[in-house]
Amino acid sequence: MKERLQKIQEDAMRQINEAVNLSVLNDVRVAFLGKKGELTAVLKGMKDVAPEDRPKVGQFVNEARKQIEEALESTKEKLEKAALDKKLKEEVIDVTLPAKRNKIGHRHPNTLVLDEVERIFTGMGYEVVEGPELEYDYYNFEALNIPANHPAKDEQDTFYIDDKILLRTQTSPVQVRVMEKQKPPIRMIAPGRVFRADEVDATHSPSFHQIEGMVIDKNVTFSDLKGTLTMFVQQMFGKDTKVKFRPHHFPFTEPSAEMDISCFKCGGKGCRFCKGEGWIEILGCGMVHPRVLRMSGIDPEEYQGFAFGVGLERISLLKYEIDDMRLLYENDERFLKQF
Repeated sequence: MKERLQKIQEDAMRQINEAVNLSVLNDVRVAFLGKKGELTAVLKGMKDVAPEDRPKVGQFVNEARKQIEEALESTKEKLEKAALDKKLKEEVIDVTLPAKRNKIGHRHPNTLVLDEVERIFTGMGYEVVEGPELEYDYYNFEALNIPANHPAKDEQDTFYIDDKILLRTQTSPVQVRVMEKQKPPIRMIAPGRVFRADEVDATHSPSFHQIEGMVIDKNVTFSDLKGTLTMFVQQMFGKDTKVKFRPHHFPFTEPSAEMDISCFKCGGKGCRFCKGEGWIEILGCGMVHPRVLRMSGIDPEEYQGFAFGVGLERISLLKYEIDDMRLLYENDERFLKQF
């Protein structure tokens, strides 16, 4: 048994000394000390050794194991140091080379425009208010003077959850909620995402953003509306921007109008951007309908107000001269990095 153990130890030492890397060294460890290794096989055969010889044989086995483990550990340290020295020699770092530039993100065009709109209106004393995207039919339609048989309530235009709940088609419901909870004077804008059952194309999307604004106070007139919106577009598109109001109809305002601005590319002379007309339609507006005020708990005999609504994407497309609304949603870095 002693001669067998000496033979195992000599073979182990020879293979350890011949190991050229850590992988080979690990194979040697498994071959001699693993569950099916040669030294482990000797230990399993101890049951066949005479009882009086077992202590001496056990001592021989332990000494052999100790010698092999020490040799393995010593060789492992040498091989690890050699591998590290080789890696350091091969992976030379040239500190004179320029560093890699980190790519820093930035705000989306819609966010840039929204921040600018909020800055303009908060500068005029307006409050920015948000509301739920999942809205009651009452706030989205009825409280805005849109009766049950109105075409705007057709399911082809609106995403209904059930008979009473829907995805809001405008942010005007936020105005109703504010009027119910707050006494005039009120000056607010309500930016947010809205939903309509539109086909996706260059100018339409089933999900987009609107900014609704409203002022409720005593002695508010249409002239106040015109002055407010004129100041807004001149700060947004340039001080030389002119405005034009055209009669229109909205259920929740009376009188109502659509507002055009002079083309800021050609100054109103006519170009490709304004399709040769010199004017660009920008938003809808009007005086808050007395019925809307009354339904929200405000006396129309004492208070008047105006409201307006503009598409955030509409401003983005105009301000940055983008010809396809879909570009704002596709997250193409080649497009977004221009802003």
